[in-house]
Amino acid sequence: MNSVLAWLASLPPATLYIILALVAATENFLPPIPADVIVAFGSFLAAREHRSPIPTIIAVVVGNVSGALAMLALGRRFGASWIHQHLKRVMAERAEQRVQQWYDRYGLPALFLSRFLPGVRAVVPPLAGAIRVPLGGAIAAIAIASTIWYATLALIAYRLGAEWEHIMDAIKRFQTVAAIVAGAMVAVGVIVWYVLRRRSRA
Repeated sequence: MNSVLAWLASLPPATLYIILALVAATENFLPPIPADVIVAFGSFLAAREHRSPIPTIIAVVVGNVSGALAMLALGRRFGASWIHQHLKRVMAERAEQRVQQWYDRYGLPALFLSRFLPGVRAVVPPLAGAIRVPLGGAIAAIAIASTIWYATLALIAYRLGAEWEHIMDAIKRFQTVAAIVAGAMVAVGVIVWYVLRRRSRA
């Protein structure tokens, strides 16, 4: 990983932005790729060289959303069986059922929140396609979630640009907090849904 980061540091800005966009897009196809670290490093370089973080954010968001839309289209075209075959190494157990249940109960906000949850985030776009979520809503939920996620990562790294070790610690804390908050919101939604369902039956 250190050699990859050193190579990125040697690139001219325009090439670096293209690489960042490609990495962010590829994360949707090969989720183990450490896209968060590479995005943070791009912002770290921008801060160190007194450049704006905006080009980094734009490149990463455009790349990630483009990759997500490609997986959404593949999910709609080939269905859940194709997704399981190609993403079985990274797909959490019962991820498809989980996404389907969340969408059935809470609609597009569930897709939005699930993009912040480890083990579910990477497979949300293809599964949304497979379960035939309305295209416009799915695109909006995925795009907004990706923008918030990567813009926050980039800004954290940019603000802490003087110390790479501090950036990595801050990114890990952000990832943990984001997962906890999203998980808590999903749990609250489940509880509210259950209570309302009990009352309607009563």
